[in-house]
Parts: sequence; structure tokens; C-alpha cells
Amino acid sequence: MKNRILLENYFLPSDLERQVAAFVDHYNHRRYHESLGNLTPADVYYGRGDVIMLERERIKRETIRQRRLLHREAAA
Repeated sequence: MKNRILLENYFLPSDLERQVAAFVDHYNHRRYHESLGNLTPADVYYGRGDVIMLERERIKRETIRQRRLLHREAAA
């Protein structure tokens, strides 16, 4: 946070508050955390992690299936 927030000069407290709020929003809702299984903290907090992980696994299985099919077609 220090590297992002302290690089700019803020002339009004509201400017700094807005920048800190934007950083917290990004950190909690948009940035994936490796220690959380590449989920956002909000996903984990609100219990969406299991659903997201199941969907990722479904997509992964489908992608592997498609690649195998394409490989078989190319080999034939």
C-alpha cells in the first residue's frame, strides 16, 4: 500500500481517503491471493470460494477434454 499511496501528493484529506478506499476495494475484491487459492478475500469471506473452485475445475476438465479431442483429430 505504501508504494501506491505514498507516491502521490494529497492536498485534501478527502483525496487521501478516496485513494485508500480504492486500494482497499482493489485488494479485497479484485486482487487474487495465492494463499487463498487464487480467490479474492471477499470471495472467501462471503463463502463463494467453493462455488468458484468447482467452476474452475469444471472448466479445466472441459479444456483438457477439448485438447485431447483436437489432438486425436490432428493425429488421425
